[in-house]
Amino acid sequence: MEMPQIRMQSQLARISMTSNPARLEIRQPKADISIEQPHAMISMKTTPAKLTIDQTQAWEDMNLKSASRSIKEFAQEGMQSASEGTARRASQGTELMKIENKGNPIKTQAYQNGYKSERSLAIGFIPSVFAVKINYQPSELEIDVKVNKPIIDSRINKPEINYIPGKVDIFMAQYEDLDIDFVNLFPDDK
Repeated sequence: MEMPQIRMQSQLARISMTSNPARLEIRQPKADISIEQPHAMISMKTTPAKLTIDQTQAWEDMNLKSASRSIKEFAQEGMQSASEGTARRASQGTELMKIENKGNPIKTQAYQNGYKSERSLAIGFIPSVFAVKINYQPSELEIDVKVNKPIIDSRINKPEINYIPGKVDIFMAQYEDLDIDFVNLFPDDK
């Protein structure tokens, strides 16, 4: 006799997954920078040097005077000689008026008027020491510098961010299955 049997055959369900990972792209553009440096402003002012040489005394020491200077000196010498002569004559006249006093004024005056004093001999064409006067005023230089600051213009660029989200696909690769079979459940009536 055969026993009734239940035969079960099952198949499990299977899930399949495919995934695409997320992507993050970041790009940082460089900053835009412009730099401009204006030239410095420079101004210079120069006072020229001045050299003066005065040779007047050297020329006068060598007796090479200008006409106006010579005329002036001769006029002064003439006035001085005239006043000296007038003073001498007045003095001698006074002495002669007082001839009764002791002394011999005629003889003394004849001697004074008859002989001239000796003149000293000197070399007159060599100028004296430091006869040429030199004056030097050096030049002056004034420099004025105005510094201009650089002009900097900068613009920051924001980062470029691109995000692609990930994706997961889930699907049934195999569905579950259960087969039930009954054997010898209804025996044959023989």
